[in-house]
Amino acid sequence: MTLFSCAAVRRRLSAFHDRELPVRDLIDVQAHSAGCARCAAEIREMRLLGDALRQAAAPGPADDWTGLQSGVISRMRAEAHESWTARTGRMFDDMHLIWIGLAATMAAFICGAVALGSLHLASSDREDSLAAMMAVISQPSGSNLNPVRADHSLKVPSVSEGGAIEVMLAQPISREELVLALSAVVTREGRVSGVFVLNTEGPEDITAILDVLSRAQLEPGRMGTSPVAVNLVWLLAHTTVRAKAPPQTI
Repeated sequence: MTLFSCAAVRRRLSAFHDRELPVRDLIDVQAHSAGCARCAAEIREMRLLGDALRQAAAPGPADDWTGLQSGVISRMRAEAHESWTARTGRMFDDMHLIWIGLAATMAAFICGAVALGSLHLASSDREDSLAAMMAVISQPSGSNLNPVRADHSLKVPSVSEGGAIEVMLAQPISREELVLALSAVVTREGRVSGVFVLNTEGPEDITAILDVLSRAQLEPGRMGTSPVAVNLVWLLAHTTVRAKAPPQTI
C-alpha cells in the first residue's frame, strides 16, 4: 500500500469521485480518507455538489434507449434507399422496361406526325360545308364573307368610266348578240369574286369576259356612306350593230 499525503489526495479527488483512478490508487485514497477527517469532508462536499448538479439538470428521456443504434442505422438505410440517386439506379435495373418506354415514346411521336401530316394534306373546307356556313353566318352583314343582297335601300356597285370592262366590251366578239346572266359578289374593296355564269351556250365566247371581270375594279356598293359587299345577279348584254350595204345601181 502507498501512503498518500493530504496534498496528493486532494489532487486525485476529482478522478477519485469519477472512479477514473487505477484500482491501487483508488484503494489508497479510500484508506487515507478513512483516517483523515479533512480529506473525508472534501470528498463528502464533492459528492453533495454532484448530487446538487444532477438534481438541477434537466431530466433525461424516459424512453428506453435500448436499440437506439439499430434504429438510427435502419432510418439511414431507408433514407438512402429513397434518395434520388438510388431511385435513378433502380430505374436501370430492369432494362426491358427502359426499352418499352422508349418504344412507346417513339410510337407516340410517329402517331403525332401521321396525324399532323393528315391534317396538312387534307382538302380545304368546302363552301357548302357546315363549318363554312357557320363561319359565314358569324360574320357581320355586309362583310366580304357575308354579303348583302341588292335592294332599294342600297346603292348598287357601278362600273367606272373608262375601266377595263368598257374596254373589253368594245372589243369584237364572234357573236353579234351575247347576253350573259352572271352571279357575282362585289367586295367592299370593289373586287369581283365568285363569278358564276347562269346561262351560256359555250365557254369559248366568254372566257375573255370572265377573265376581265375577275380582274375588274368596280365602285363598291354602299349603304349610306359605308361600303358593303353585295351579292347580285349581273346581266351583261353585248350587241354588234352592222350597217346594211347600199343597193347596187346598174
